[in-house]
This record gives sequence, C-alpha cells and structure tokens, in this order.
Amino acid sequence: MRFRNLTIGQHIPGNSVVHRLDPRTKILGTTLLIVLLFAVDGFIGYALAALAIAAVVHLSELPWRYVLRGLRPLLVILLLTVGLNVFLTEGEVIFRLWFLTVTREGLVRGLMMGTRLVLLIMGTSMLTLTTSPIQLTDGIETLLGPFRRIGVPAHELAMMMTIALRFIPTLLEETEKIMKAQMARGADFQSGGLMQRAKNLIPLLVPLFVSAFRRADELAIAMEARGYRGGQGRTKFRELRFQRIDAVAMGLSIIFTVVVGILF
Repeated sequence: MRFRNLTIGQHIPGNSVVHRLDPRTKILGTTLLIVLLFAVDGFIGYALAALAIAAVVHLSELPWRYVLRGLRPLLVILLLTVGLNVFLTEGEVIFRLWFLTVTREGLVRGLMMGTRLVLLIMGTSMLTLTTSPIQLTDGIETLLGPFRRIGVPAHELAMMMTIALRFIPTLLEETEKIMKAQMARGADFQSGGLMQRAKNLIPLLVPLFVSAFRRADELAIAMEARGYRGGQGRTKFRELRFQRIDAVAMGLSIIFTVVVGILF
C-alpha cells in the first residue's frame, strides 16, 4: 500500500504550455471538466473528455506513467464504486453469483461511474501537478474576489483550500511511515478480508491525528513568525494577468464543454 503514489495535491515544476497558463484559466477549465463529466450520459461523451485530458497531459509534458500512478491508491474505492453499481442496480439479469445478481443496466452504470471517477481524478490531478500552491491561492482568491461584497472571506478561503490540497501528499506520506513503523512492531495490515483490513487501520488514526495537529500548529507558528495577519492589506509580488493563450484555452474549454454536453 503506497499512499505516496497519489498525485492530487502534488506539484511538478515545468515550463510547458499548461504550466504557463494563468491559474484562473486552469481552475475554471477544471471546473468545466467536472460539470461536463456529470452532464454527459454516455460513453461517447466520456471518450471525448478522455481525449481532452490526454491532450492536456501531452501538452503538460508530464510522463504518463506518473499521471496514471495516481490512480493506484484509489483502486479500492474505484472497485467498490463499480461493484456497488453492478450488483445493486435492478434490470435485465445477465447471471447470478450466489446471492449477487449482475444486470445489464448495472454493468453499464458501473462502467460509467468508474470511468467518471477515473477522469475526475486525472483532471483534478492535472490542476495541482501543473500549478504551484502560491498560484492556486492567488487564482482562487481572485475568482472569489467579487463575493467579498457579501462578506465572503476570499483570501482566507483560498488559503484554507490551498493548504488542504498541499497537505494531502504530506499526510499520506506520514500515514505510510506510521504503517511501516507499526508493521516493524508486528502489526498486520495485509491479511484478512476487506472488513478486517479496515479494522486493522483503526490504530493508525490516533497517531495520524496527533501528527496532523502538530503540523498545523507548526504551520501556524511559522506563518505568524513571518508576519501573516490575513488578507487585509496584502500585496502580491506577481500580479495575475490573462494572456492571449489563456483566452484561447478558455474559449476552447467553453466550446468543448457546451458542444459535448449538448450532443452527448
């Protein structure tokens, strides 16, 4: 069980076309992708969305092996999602396995849900892989800026969302270290069925929560030591500016989402 394979929240510096895009363009493009994946209702739409994600991966110049590796830690969730839809959806029975019934409608629904989940993971991973935490914070804050008039703390929300994304791989790496330490002391996380393995993970929660709170306290002290006092009156070293490539990328994203969403 290698949690460090999860790519969501990690950032790989680069100088590709995707890396150079304005973070607001990538955030809005990812949002459009999420909307599209929940709007389409057929494998043709998912296939077109997969081609769009493949084009983004190619333009980002990131290795495919690394991008696909992020799916490994979520394999159990993926199989569980597909299995629940396959066995619990009523319809035309294909075959029966003990007390489980596989239907044609369940098989189609399970494959569609599994495909949607894979594309969601890959699409959101590309956002964090090609955008630094600072850029994400600035992009989210700028997009939430208009809502300040109704009392929305744009900077604080952007900071919390970015820190949460940033610490996903850190906490997963910490979980792996705790597991290895407990395995060295005789703990068994591999044997037994699914429920038994889930029970074996319970002893991880206490040290993981302690580690998470310790890291949060250290982060708060470090931010205060550097004079952080929230978003009031803060300035930015680099101001975000839309370029021509951002307009092209945003236009293509909107056209693609509308056309695929309507036709498929």
